[in-house]
Amino acid sequence: MPTPNTAAMDFLLTRRSRPAKTLVAPAPDRATLETLLTAAARTPDHGKLEPWRFIVLEGAALTRMAEATEQAGVRLGKDADAIAKAKSTWRDSPLCVAVIEVQKPSDKVPPVEQTYSAGAVCLALLNAALASGWGANWLSGWASHDRGFVTEALSLAENESVAGFMHLGTERSAPPDRPRPDLDQITTWVDA
Repeated sequence: MPTPNTAAMDFLLTRRSRPAKTLVAPAPDRATLETLLTAAARTPDHGKLEPWRFIVLEGAALTRMAEATEQAGVRLGKDADAIAKAKSTWRDSPLCVAVIEVQKPSDKVPPVEQTYSAGAVCLALLNAALASGWGANWLSGWASHDRGFVTEALSLAENESVAGFMHLGTERSAPPDRPRPDLDQITTWVDA
């Protein structure tokens, strides 16, 4: 059995996402972000398909994403408050990594397993950022599910979709912990 990594286990037992609205600059620099992305890319990947990729959005790209979100919201008939909230997430973000699910043809690995792997990349990136002392939040939102938005704003191909937007920065204030699941209510033990 490998030597237990108690620090990693302590982190996992106490980890807490940081709300995107509490994140400010500075954000991870390129070298730091590359380390975080390297950690995320070590995610389980049945068939070694790498059914995901990263788009790093910073500076003017975040402003462009805010404007694209507003345009999509108007086109989709979203109310002004929903548009303003979604737009502010981009406008106020110091850095965002879009984790893109890339469905690849495979006789061995069904599409759902590729989706699970892309989701696991999101969680791995979130945890790598938090473990490194950065504030981080995994969001998606209505615009990420709109084909027009992801095609126009992110130039995604037909076999691609957004697994998550990972907003990264320095946390302005620590959020309180939230209630966690009752393990007895979500666990079934089977021994026969």
